[in-house]
Amino acid sequence: MRELKIFSGQANRGLAQEICDFLHLPIGNISLGKFPDGENYCKIEEDVRGRDVFLVQPTCPPVNDNLMELLIMIDSCKRASAARITAVIPYFGYARQDRKDEGRTPITAKLTANLITRAGADRVLTMDLHAAQIQGFFDCPVDHLYASPVLNGHFLKMGLEANDIVVVSPDEGSIKRAVGHVKRLGGKLAIVDKRRASATETSQENIIGGPIEGRVALLFDDMISTAGSICGGARLVEREGAREIHVAATHGVLCGPACERLMASPISSVVMTDSICLPEEQRIPKIKQLTVAPLLAEAIKRIHHDQSISAMFPDAVD
Repeated sequence: MRELKIFSGQANRGLAQEICDFLHLPIGNISLGKFPDGENYCKIEEDVRGRDVFLVQPTCPPVNDNLMELLIMIDSCKRASAARITAVIPYFGYARQDRKDEGRTPITAKLTANLITRAGADRVLTMDLHAAQIQGFFDCPVDHLYASPVLNGHFLKMGLEANDIVVVSPDEGSIKRAVGHVKRLGGKLAIVDKRRASATETSQENIIGGPIEGRVALLFDDMISTAGSICGGARLVEREGAREIHVAATHGVLCGPACERLMASPISSVVMTDSICLPEEQRIPKIKQLTVAPLLAEAIKRIHHDQSISAMFPDAVD
């Protein structure tokens, strides 16, 4: 894989290093920083002319800084005559603003996709988008990965009996994802009736499906942001008599009071992937982080050799 080069932004260098270790490749040499006035600085410190370049950069908080750094890295590689540039975005920020739900509001997910393609990305590799239709916002090929094999593998190792499990969808939009997990793990399906009052406030009214009483409840979501929805769902599941409550999410955004809410909730454990780097102050006892580096590394290898990505997910949940 001589023509393959992998570079990392500053958002999650640890994940990029794990990807390179899995592929037995050195991580690319790049200088990143800021000028005194706060503008981003980037210089590719090795030859990329004619190379197949992959730039690893989740656009997680601080979203604007990380997004701008990604755009500058793409432009640097484009102007250095890279043959193909793939933006590896394990977590795609601004994904929740994917439609006009009221007048005079933007579709920021589309705007962000436009910026990435206009900067010069030839391809995008991402994971568990908030809404699958965001793939259509990009004017370039998008490879969409699923973290479900990693999350399901964790619960399968716990040795839970299928008839002892209830998989809970935290809202109506996650039903298809929850059905996929039921097919892999077994058990029953339940759905939380969630009502959104504003961008930051939600309420959980009741539960559809089940039964839940005496069972181990597994709540799956694509991300945990402020943890209000997932903790509200967990309290509702607890009132229905769940014996244990475990939560799994691909992206641990964990902003605001998320960690405090998780610690105060009836949730027994929270499993997240390392699509977003977890700061030391957020490493609370309930959280366990699983790596998706092998998954991303396999996808990068397949893209480089023009092989199928969908073959990696014969039982895709979305």
